[in-house]
Amino acid sequence: MANQSTYRNLNYCDLGLIDYKQAWDLQYDTFAKRLKDETEDTLFLLQHPHTYTLGKVADKENLLSNDEQLKELGINVYEIDRGGDITYHGPGQIVGYPILKLSNWKEDTHAYLRGLEEVIIQTCAEYGLKTERNPNYTGVWIENRKIAAIGIKVSRWVTMHGFAFNVNTDLSYFGGIIPCGIKDKDVTSLQRELVREIDLDEVKLKLVSNFKKFFGYSEIKTMHKENFLQTVLQS
Repeated sequence: MANQSTYRNLNYCDLGLIDYKQAWDLQYDTFAKRLKDETEDTLFLLQHPHTYTLGKVADKENLLSNDEQLKELGINVYEIDRGGDITYHGPGQIVGYPILKLSNWKEDTHAYLRGLEEVIIQTCAEYGLKTERNPNYTGVWIENRKIAAIGIKVSRWVTMHGFAFNVNTDLSYFGGIIPCGIKDKDVTSLQRELVREIDLDEVKLKLVSNFKKFFGYSEIKTMHKENFLQTVLQS
């Protein structure tokens, strides 16, 4: 049974639109600090420029675009160390990277994955959308349409990577891949389901609130991007 302290803080930082590699480096720096208890649990919410990422078990055949098409569309490709296959990140999509010490919550990777799904399920419910889990695939679904992808890494019970929640995402970019290697399902977004553009800042507030509630944090400490990056550079 994992230890669970009664009072836990969560650092929260909105990184805005940030290059994938820069955010990945920032994750690793925060991960290293969390391992040594030099920082508290941290949640980053952000957007990336157009990017495809392939997880550790990804089939490269699921990347349908060739080099010329990738260059023409301005899409970067990264092979990374999370679980899962291939996915897309881009403007209008809220990406969440929680760097958490699960020993202070539950040493249970499956419970953590279900928790990330639940945060998004509850957020969608606030917009009147009924979402669900698929017993065969990680993520959050509306019938056969995937609205959020999840891929994580856990090392020594500290987490990296996280979720990608389609809000105002240009879904046409998923056409260059077989998303998550699943050929017979579709992708969707809040905008597509509600037939209107959604305020991203509003969605972020709901995500943070639901994250705090589900994972049992006592307080959210909001950190401004400039101050946070300056702290990292100085350390």
